[in-house]
Amino acid sequence: MIRVMIIDDHTMVRTAISHLIGGAGDIEVVAEADSGERALELLRAGGVDAVLCDIHMPGMGGFECLKRAHQSYPGLGLIALTAEADISLAREVLESGVHAYVTKDAEPDELLTAMRKASQGKRFVSSRIAQEIALHNGRPEEDPFDVLSGREQQVLRMILEGKNNTTISDALCVSPKTISTYRARIHEKLGVNTDIDLLRMAVKAGRTVLSA
Repeated sequence: MIRVMIIDDHTMVRTAISHLIGGAGDIEVVAEADSGERALELLRAGGVDAVLCDIHMPGMGGFECLKRAHQSYPGLGLIALTAEADISLAREVLESGVHAYVTKDAEPDELLTAMRKASQGKRFVSSRIAQEIALHNGRPEEDPFDVLSGREQQVLRMILEGKNNTTISDALCVSPKTISTYRARIHEKLGVNTDIDLLRMAVKAGRTVLSA
């Protein structure tokens, strides 16, 4: 179980994120803080695997909180949450030791994926900022497919195996229409137009079949 602390100065935001995490199964909220100062106090007690922190908050601020948390607890998974799809800020945040950069308009699956990866010490950026960074040749992810959720990775693997929507939907016990939606979302997140483009990207990344 991944134990997460939520740091945000808005109670409604913390409540909404807690509700989302509550349905994940493998993640639980063990602490909440409304400021960076309070968060650092709570971290001293331990028992936290990852922190999700709004970058912009009164007082110390979320970015400074994340930097201090990294210095004091290098094994802690750090996720920055922000409304800004700012490439320069994203680079600065990730270079400071933060594992994940997630924009507030990201899909819920992306936020959960960010928590899972950060808790393992892996990098993640939400799809919106990942596309912007890729366009500017500064993508922080070595693996271009890391922007995809777990289910999208499953669908992509079968697409790369040449399976059609019906076959994929049967395997995953969902409707073909749902698979079409996943396919369109995968194309959008990776910035490609066709399945051939997906295959080329997989070959360039050094693999043609992805693990789920």
